[in-house]
Amino acid sequence: MQTNGTSDPSADGGLPSWNDGAVKRAIVNFVTRAASEGDKDFVLPADRIAVFDNDGTLWAEQPMYCQLAFALDRVKALTPERPEWKTTEPFASLLQGDLQGALAGGGPAVAQIAAATHAGMTTEDFETIARDWITTAKHPKTGRLYSEMVYQPMLELLDYLRAGGFRTFIFSGGGAEFMRVFAEGIYGIPPEQVIGSTGKLRFEMRDNKPVLVKLPEVDFIDDKAGKPVGIHKHIGRRPILAFGNSDGDLQMLQWTAAGSGARFMGLVHHTDADREWAYDRASHIGTLDTALDEANAKGWAVVDMKRDWKNVFPFETRPGAG
Repeated sequence: MQTNGTSDPSADGGLPSWNDGAVKRAIVNFVTRAASEGDKDFVLPADRIAVFDNDGTLWAEQPMYCQLAFALDRVKALTPERPEWKTTEPFASLLQGDLQGALAGGGPAVAQIAAATHAGMTTEDFETIARDWITTAKHPKTGRLYSEMVYQPMLELLDYLRAGGFRTFIFSGGGAEFMRVFAEGIYGIPPEQVIGSTGKLRFEMRDNKPVLVKLPEVDFIDDKAGKPVGIHKHIGRRPILAFGNSDGDLQMLQWTAAGSGARFMGLVHHTDADREWAYDRASHIGTLDTALDEANAKGWAVVDMKRDWKNVFPFETRPGAG
């Protein structure tokens, strides 16, 4: 098989943490066909675009989004300077430990928290603070660094796709600048291929040096219907593969599915309460309801975490896994 100069993606040794089953076979079949010259489903390398949600798709999002944990630490640090936050939502709920209340406003509430806690600093200062935090902050349940709470099977999938000549992108409701701090080191995805929610910026001269200053205003929410908009604005090509885990990813999956030729739409279904969490329709984070119904109706791939993954995280191995 010729793959236009890339390595042969038909060798599924690149997915060792995936149990053999319908989802793994569908991935291997799709990538093999897309990368094989002469196949009716061959896709030119320029059009081999794969897009992924981040929270709950590439790494754990329970009991709260990683960036929300970061923002909470920033809220606590800045509250002495901003006492009004104690009585202003969503900050008041966050300070009282009422996560569900803080998230009641959905993506805009999270974006508001991020914008307010990052305002006034330069983009360089923010990057330093975020990098210091992500290299030391630990997950409240596992005690592991947040950077270790990534899904081993999805890391393998990213590598597998790139071996098949795909370009991999992140499209997430999380902050673009926050994710860009760690995405290349963890996922192998460079900053220019990480798209997320953004706040407004302003150019200034400080000490005779040009800087970009973060403002307390939301610019773009890359969630739900915002994801196809972001894909069009930043890539200008419709993806042929999309992976998410929640209703917030539905429109991205629909946009991908609506194109011509071979398509792959996937959802990560959190079904493993022992190794991770089990949640879907009623969850306050990562609600998977309408998207699950549509996936089942249209035959999209649904990853059953408990059934389809031998390992969930890089630091654990399922007993008896081969």
